[in-house]
Amino acid sequence: MAAAGRPTPPTRDPNTPGYVTARELPDGVVPPADADGNFIIGPTHNRAPEMTVQTNVPQGTVYEFTMSSADSKIYTGIAREPNTFGTPDTNNPARLILTTSHPAPYTRRLAVYVPKQYVPGMAAPFIVGADGPDRELFTALDNLIAQRRVPVMIAISIGNGGGDAQGSERGLEYDTMSGLYAEFVETEVLPLVESKYNVKLTKDADGHATMGGSSGGSCALIMAWYHPELYHRVLTYSGTYVNQQWPYNAETPHAAWEFHEHLIPNSPAKPIRIWLEVGDRDNYNPNVMGDNMHDWTVANENMAKVLAAKGYHYQFVFARNAGHTDRGVKQQTLPEALEWLWHDYQPVTK
Repeated sequence: MAAAGRPTPPTRDPNTPGYVTARELPDGVVPPADADGNFIIGPTHNRAPEMTVQTNVPQGTVYEFTMSSADSKIYTGIAREPNTFGTPDTNNPARLILTTSHPAPYTRRLAVYVPKQYVPGMAAPFIVGADGPDRELFTALDNLIAQRRVPVMIAISIGNGGGDAQGSERGLEYDTMSGLYAEFVETEVLPLVESKYNVKLTKDADGHATMGGSSGGSCALIMAWYHPELYHRVLTYSGTYVNQQWPYNAETPHAAWEFHEHLIPNSPAKPIRIWLEVGDRDNYNPNVMGDNMHDWTVANENMAKVLAAKGYHYQFVFARNAGHTDRGVKQQTLPEALEWLWHDYQPVTK
């Protein structure tokens, strides 16, 4: 069936009963890079100076390449037929019946950022980003590294395999609640990066970060959750902590909604440090499923609540006057978010 039209998201009040208590900052101010907790920003989102190329700052080198489905043993490629979506299971509205997904080849773009300050042979920390290449990330890193606000790090920005949501290659990669995508990165991407571009990536999980927006954001946490021995730092914009996994999995029947519903509350705290953001006009039930698990603002509010209860190091930003993966918010907050993410990093010296 054709996908249902998306309703216009309502503007949510960060002081709504049931939402986390948050500190409202003056308009134009972002949270301090050394503070945990909940913050409200906006409604103005001015571009941070670190998001603009500075000619007096050392510029890193960006290498771009492609990978195809034929190169992968893990992701051989699927696609959903255009203008189709699926139907909710009449016996379980949290489950989507989808019959229009089929094998299909893909080509993905990747970019590797190597800062000017990197010394060949040095085991460097790194950040893996979804939906790349992400030039804004590379610009921010140029400026933050020069200011010594983050460590000298490699950035690996990985494009998805195409499509979106259930039945697509992107959905399969990013919304699946398992360690598979992290394993794809570990076994098929990182060795290629090291061999092609003469860089050495640290084996210390404390020097590994993930980031992304929307489903790329939930993917960033999924990578660290299922492989905390590989990733300790997570940065997400409008994370899709909702019920969007396909195929259905009875072990996580509510997909990434399970993070705040069951997984984080019912599990010992993991060594994960997480920065997360959501907008007051973020996505709201953008499909036919009437499962009450497709409100991105509520999902991220719930995430802040359970992270606090379990004692995680986290910073949650509620952005006024902001939509889904709002570009203005990213341009305002990414430098501070990266600095907060790496604030406690101590490189392994041996």
